[in-house]
Amino acid sequence: MDWTIENAYFDSGVGIIAGTDEAGRGPLCGPVVAGACILPRGIDIPLLNDSKKLTEKRREQLYDIITSCAVSWAVAEASPEEIDTLNILNAAQLAMRRAVAALTPQPELVLVDGNVAREFTLPTRTLVGGDGLSPSIAAASILAKVTRDRGMAALDASYPTLGLAGHKGYPTKAHYAALNAYIDEHGEPPMIYRRSFLKKMHRT
Repeated sequence: MDWTIENAYFDSGVGIIAGTDEAGRGPLCGPVVAGACILPRGIDIPLLNDSKKLTEKRREQLYDIITSCAVSWAVAEASPEEIDTLNILNAAQLAMRRAVAALTPQPELVLVDGNVAREFTLPTRTLVGGDGLSPSIAAASILAKVTRDRGMAALDASYPTLGLAGHKGYPTKAHYAALNAYIDEHGEPPMIYRRSFLKKMHRT
């Protein structure tokens, strides 16, 4: 991964560029988490890539490198309730806006992974597959993924029968089975669940 995309904007006169990306659009529970990151121009971070293409161990290693060398970085989230109210796309956009707003200094341009950038107060450019093309977005994707996975592991202690540390909230067969057992015992899912994601769930 190189700096071709960022350098084109730098060469056009943009001074500070941030990347932003989210993690957790697909899971049944937990927040959607966004990362935002301003990297020093041209920095070489070996093996930096889309977080989905990295092992958990590698993501953790890169997280430490990114947080130590970034000009500024931030993570933010949108809650399960916000996801149910806004829908997952709008909630993910909200989380990304929150993460970008927490950066100091504020960027002059935000590179947003995907093809949607809604209601940002700063200039944006969308980039489909940006987490595999832009170092700034790739760094943000790792910040988001590691933060969310750590959060799900922490929730696992409160809901040990649900297996959250393993599947991270994603809709696996084992997760559905554990959730059904939880509902049988308690009458409803815990509040960490996105109700809008459970509407088509088949009770067994």
